[in-house]
Amino acid sequence: MPTCQTVINIIERLAPKKLALQWDNVGLMVGDYSAKVDRILVALTVTPGVMNYAIGRKVDMIISHHPFIFKPLKSIRKDLLSGKMIYDAVKNDIVVYSAHTNLDVASGGVNDLLARCLELEGVEVLETTGEEPLKKIVVFVPRGYEDAVRDAMGNAGAGHIGNYSHCTFNAAGIGTFKPLEKAKPFIGEVGQLERVEEVRIETIAPESLVKKIVSAMLKAHPYEEVAYDVYPVENKGGVFGLGRIGYLKSPLTLGDLCEIIKQKLKVNSLRVIGSLTKKVSKVAVCGGAGGDLVLKAAFLGADVYITGDVKYHEAEEARTVGMALIDAGHYSTEKLILNFLADHLKKELSALGEDVSVEVYDEGEPFVIV
Repeated sequence: MPTCQTVINIIERLAPKKLALQWDNVGLMVGDYSAKVDRILVALTVTPGVMNYAIGRKVDMIISHHPFIFKPLKSIRKDLLSGKMIYDAVKNDIVVYSAHTNLDVASGGVNDLLARCLELEGVEVLETTGEEPLKKIVVFVPRGYEDAVRDAMGNAGAGHIGNYSHCTFNAAGIGTFKPLEKAKPFIGEVGQLERVEEVRIETIAPESLVKKIVSAMLKAHPYEEVAYDVYPVENKGGVFGLGRIGYLKSPLTLGDLCEIIKQKLKVNSLRVIGSLTKKVSKVAVCGGAGGDLVLKAAFLGADVYITGDVKYHEAEEARTVGMALIDAGHYSTEKLILNFLADHLKKELSALGEDVSVEVYDEGEPFVIV
């Protein structure tokens, strides 16, 4: 049975906490990193309904998108809603973990899922919030073993440049070393200076993958003590941020796009700014509440911006700059993450040999249109 920490590691490889916006609160909200986890419940928000369901199902861990604890607490009172849910979690040994803006920003997270659902092409980040630092990894390998080490590093994520993977540079040279008394050399004899034909392999990697790549490299390398270097480079790494912007496969009228959105997101109604006969091609999206990115979407040339929780003045901004705007709702533009995250956890836990129940609790859209 895995620990809470094991599950968190899986989530944070997908959506590292460092990607969260400064004002956000993400991570372990209630519980113990060492707690054993047999049943997991995934939900958008921890509500009394979610908590009661978790208790009834004997869930060990709730993973929510919206922070279980967002604003600083001055007290934890059982007679108040938030306090009672904290009491219930502690009393029933339920760990609560939240991944919010880090999961919005992450590659493959909420916004990428929304863009993928709408089949956008040439997708880029709408509002950049950070950049992945890059590292150069250099290792020296005895001739004859370079392919195994190179493949291990590439398979672990090294050498990605644009649309290419496993990119390396290789140079032959002579390595020297003298095994000391307690050494168990792969090549050579204790006390004798060895000169060995070696290959210098150098490659580039995102900082977040360096430990994984080095670990794979060490396992594939035949030497007892491996000579390798890791150092920073000035190259720009992958960009992270809120929202996405891309293109429809072919231009549509705003009205036709609205019908597609209703079908794909399974919503009955939309709030729309703009003429329904207007042709649109370049589309910006942001899951949840993305009204503050209206002008950014317009600046980048979006014909239409799709998000949720749009306020009156944000709608006026869209109308003023002549960009179409579709408010598909906070819930509907984020709910895609539920099944995706549950499936991701099942896959990763199964790969670790762990048989854990992962369930989705979808309370649905809170609003009723009358």
